[in-house]
Amino acid sequence: MALRIGDEAPDFTAETTEGTIHFHDWVGDGWAILFSHPKDFTPVCTTELGYLAKLKPEFDKRGCKVIGLSIDSVEDHTKWTQDIEETQDCELNYPLIGDTDLKVAKLYDMIHPNASGTASGRTAVDNATVRSVFLIGPDKKIKLMLMYPMSTGRDFNEVLRALDSCQLTGKHTVATPVNWRPGDEVIIPPSVSDEAARAKYPAGWRAPKPYLRYIQQPK
Repeated sequence: MALRIGDEAPDFTAETTEGTIHFHDWVGDGWAILFSHPKDFTPVCTTELGYLAKLKPEFDKRGCKVIGLSIDSVEDHTKWTQDIEETQDCELNYPLIGDTDLKVAKLYDMIHPNASGTASGRTAVDNATVRSVFLIGPDKKIKLMLMYPMSTGRDFNEVLRALDSCQLTGKHTVATPVNWRPGDEVIIPPSVSDEAARAKYPAGWRAPKPYLRYIQQPK
C-alpha cells in the first residue's frame, strides 16, 4: 500500500555508515529526515549530500536528526563519502543507510514492490523513483513527503522551512500561509470557531475574509 501523510513510518533494521540502527529507536523522541538517492557516485546527489551536511546544524537546533539512504552497500557509501568531502568542501556528519536488498526502498514505497536484482547490477535509472524526502515526527508518523526527479536537485532550505512549519503547527492550532517564514503571520484554521479563537487569541485577528483569519505567530 502507498504511504500517506499521517501513516506510521515503517520501522526497519539496517546497516549504516555509523553502524547498525533500529530506525524507530534511532529517531527516539525527536524528529527525523529520511532522504534517499538512486545510486552512489551520482552527480546531483553528491551536491545534495554535501549541502545537507553544511545545513545539518540547523536541523540539530530543531531536534531533528538526518539520515540518508542509497541502494548501494555501506562500503560503497564510505568510498562515495570521500568524493563528497573532496568536491563539496565538507565532512559528512550523518549516517547513510545501505539498502542493497531494496528492503527500505520498498517499505517506503520508493520503488516497485517487484523490483529485484543486486545493487551492483542496478543503474540509477532503474532506481529513479528513489529520490524522496520523509519528515517523521516524534510520534513516528509521517508529517511530510517530497518526491523529486533525478535531474532536479532538492532545496533543503525548503525542507528546513517545512520542518519549522510542521513543528509550529503541531504545537499550536494554526496553519502557515504561502511562502511563510518563521516570524510571519499565521492563519487560524477553519476548525477553530470564532468563539474558540476569541478565547485563545483575545487580542483578535486580521480577517480579509471571514474564513481567512491572520494572527501573529504564537511563541
